[in-house]
Amino acid sequence: MLALVFVQCVVNYIYAKIMLLTFLKQGEDTTRSVYYASAAMTYLLAMVCSNMALQWINYPTQVIGKSAKPIPVMLLGVLLGRKSYALKKYLFVLLVVIGVAMFIYKDGKESTSETNFGFGEFLLVLSLLMDGLTGAVQERMKTESKTKSGHMMVSMNKWSCVFLGISILITGEIFDFVTFVNKYPAVIYQLVIFSVLSALGQFFIFLTVTEYGPLPCSIVTTTRKFFTVLGSIVFFGNVMTSRQWMATIIVFTGLFLDSFYSARGSSKRNN
Repeated sequence: MLALVFVQCVVNYIYAKIMLLTFLKQGEDTTRSVYYASAAMTYLLAMVCSNMALQWINYPTQVIGKSAKPIPVMLLGVLLGRKSYALKKYLFVLLVVIGVAMFIYKDGKESTSETNFGFGEFLLVLSLLMDGLTGAVQERMKTESKTKSGHMMVSMNKWSCVFLGISILITGEIFDFVTFVNKYPAVIYQLVIFSVLSALGQFFIFLTVTEYGPLPCSIVTTTRKFFTVLGSIVFFGNVMTSRQWMATIIVFTGLFLDSFYSARGSSKRNN
């Protein structure tokens, strides 16, 4: 798994570097390296903990748990990122999180089986904590240095490559990866396509973070799951349950209220 992520980070770095040298003219980067290193480390730990948790919990539980990502991003953004939000903002974010969790929750034996809070749940909570720390560090970058998207993407992926490169050498995973690719060379084409598309998507994620902040970005990535499932229902004629209809109303209510009050606040500041 780490070797695959390493390849992604290398492609992400190359993509961002090319963008900076050609289309993006973002000037000199004054952001401190310790911020980039910290954000890269917490980002990787969040992903590793989330994937490791699947060894002890089922996939629906993991997806529902990760849908709460905006909450730690918001709270740690306040505590560590020196960000402040109006009380209604907390309510709107909570509405979106509850709605998404309700919508993607699956009824059935797998999700209703009796389980106790164990190591899998601990890893999931740790993953959410790392998500929150990543957002807090990015908020610091945005506030202190006005960090641009291209610089953030280049530097975070550079540090990710360093951390992952050391990890796959120590664990020996790099050798297993090379053996696998030699055995199945057709996977190289698929890996390249996957990594390039991933880099394109990540560019827009960093653009959202630098222009609007980590919290709006976490809301976008969380509601993406909701709109993916909703789109499959609309286009493929699947039937929505009453719970999903209620969840849809809750999500759109939270998003509408957040957009409405944010726009009104911006209008007042401009006047």
